[in-house]
Amino acid sequence: MDAKIPEDKLATEYLAAERTFLAWVRTSISVITVGFVVAKFGMWLRELSAHSDAGAQIHQTGMSLPIGEGMIGFGGILVVLAAWHYHTLNRAIERGEVRANRGLVVIVTILVAALAAWMMISMLIAAHRA
Repeated sequence: MDAKIPEDKLATEYLAAERTFLAWVRTSISVITVGFVVAKFGMWLRELSAHSDAGAQIHQTGMSLPIGEGMIGFGGILVVLAAWHYHTLNRAIERGEVRANRGLVVIVTILVAALAAWMMISMLIAAHRA
């Protein structure tokens, strides 16, 4: 069901859409940054171990890099979805109509749940290998 926007409220709707878009961008940047840290964390631990005991055998689980890359990719997908939603919402505002985008909410929810499940399974596999 579409909601009609009164003419005097259009500016408010445009600004709210822009604030929402910028919140998505900040979230995307945060996810990308955490993904980078996770990807580099395993390498940092290996280097730290090698410097602390040159003769020590370094066990490598190799999970931090793919998990970090997954998070970086997810952050990239989020910003693309945000731009698409912003564009679609602005077109709806121009028509004087606004409607909830439940499909986007479902897509993002599924992606977050899949990433979380992948991370949990990866951590369990890594724990059993150690």
